[in-house]
Amino acid sequence: MTLSTVLTPLPVLIPTLAAAPTLFAGRTPRLQRAITLVALIAVVAVCAVLLYLTDRDGTLALQVGGWGQSVPGMGPLGITLVVDRLSALMLVVSSIVLLAVVCYAIGQGIRDGDDRQPVSIFLPTYLVLSAGVCTAFLAGDLFNLFVGFEVLLSASFVLLTIGSSAERVRAGIAYVMVSMVSSLIFLIGIALVYAATGTLNMAELGVRLDEVAPGTRTALFAVLLVAFGIKAAVFPLSTWLPDSYPTAPAPVTAVFAGLLTKVGVYAIIRAHSLLFPGGGLDAVLLVAALMTMVIGILGAIAQSDIKRLLSFTLVSHIGYMVFGIALSNELGMSGAIYYVAHHILVQTTLFLVVGLIERQAGASTMQRLGGLAAASPLLAFVWVVPALNLGGIPPFSGFIGKVALMEAGAANGSVLAWFLVGGGVLTSLLTLYVVARVWTKAFWRARVDAPEGHLSAAVPAALLVADEDIEYADRAHVGRMPIGMLLPTGALIAVGLMLTVAAGPIFAYSVRAADQVLDREQYITAVVGERP
Repeated sequence: MTLSTVLTPLPVLIPTLAAAPTLFAGRTPRLQRAITLVALIAVVAVCAVLLYLTDRDGTLALQVGGWGQSVPGMGPLGITLVVDRLSALMLVVSSIVLLAVVCYAIGQGIRDGDDRQPVSIFLPTYLVLSAGVCTAFLAGDLFNLFVGFEVLLSASFVLLTIGSSAERVRAGIAYVMVSMVSSLIFLIGIALVYAATGTLNMAELGVRLDEVAPGTRTALFAVLLVAFGIKAAVFPLSTWLPDSYPTAPAPVTAVFAGLLTKVGVYAIIRAHSLLFPGGGLDAVLLVAALMTMVIGILGAIAQSDIKRLLSFTLVSHIGYMVFGIALSNELGMSGAIYYVAHHILVQTTLFLVVGLIERQAGASTMQRLGGLAAASPLLAFVWVVPALNLGGIPPFSGFIGKVALMEAGAANGSVLAWFLVGGGVLTSLLTLYVVARVWTKAFWRARVDAPEGHLSAAVPAALLVADEDIEYADRAHVGRMPIGMLLPTGALIAVGLMLTVAAGPIFAYSVRAADQVLDREQYITAVVGERP
């Protein structure tokens, strides 16, 4: 038994096994938090070792349960877990974000609301969510990828509706309905793929789908692409996101924005490169990428609430990732992989900063904000650094990722690719305009000049029943930013800056990961062995 064999299932097993004692420890919050922190720290360590091992040794595959190839011609049976450079990078970045967000939630007191919220279920559910994220990144077959998505759906619905306010329940119902439609389409796609090939193992599918008629292959890819496009919030399948995420507590919104859509992007990468190579739907993906970028950022311009504004920028920047995937060249895939890592960190950080803004000022809408730079220069700093990074100001990682994608588009040379290059530049400029507008209005404008600035003042909790327009319920804490919320936010800013400071080695890793993704024989050989 090798070290990789032992470590590969642990990113799923550790949070899953920790969720049960965390649930039973609901009446002892300190023990609950200790178990959660130990589990997620262990996951970060395991994922870091897997990153090193995959970069050194190549793709790692584990057949769980020892089923092996018990039926000739059927390929691996049972559960296959696969770690290559792409999935290892996703695991490391995701585990860091999951740890930072749970530290933030603990520092905040878990909740955004009153004492009636069932906070004892937050951490167990959060661990289940972590297990679902890791399952999706490790899954070596379509059915277990589906299982990972469903674990995410179950846990995210609980986290989204925690507190059971009417607004959160409405958003949660919309989110679940869209997710169920996506899951149903995915399940139909799985059934069609199995009917056409007789297997669901992705490595085996990489072989068998080559023998399927081109029209059937394209139809199968289209069905899976719709399912993954909904989860990744690719236009026109993205309208659900801006209404679902902003209603949740700040830590939940942050982890949703940073991670959940990227699981969909990861699934698109696998389907595009491993199962359906050849660029059959690349033109469709390029058009979707352009529309996602432009329409998403135009939606952000129209928003006054910072959470909704960031939700639209989240949709917009998914377009960059789809752009890189659809170019079907090494530089485009490298840029997409690097940009996914960058965006997970930066988008999560910005939503955590919005939670700090709510703590400091009592609101997250620009109509009620002003004077934050004078009230808290530290808060101004933790906003402006990730905001400039998101806008793509050099030398930040956002600029590096976008330049790589623009170069890949220019190398492609098609008319559609050049439209994407122009759309990417326009989206970057408009993103900078959007975050600068928040900077000038929320941080530098005087509070008295804000149209509804008086509503941001701290008020007794008893008045909340009478004033339903006030967004942030926990007014007893307005004006105080706990160190337990600041430190994880600062840590994520530091990790995001590492993508700039160590851009050379990290982008070189992205190139190696892209090469491994595009050379699907490495994946297939690791799982099913050498082909005759």
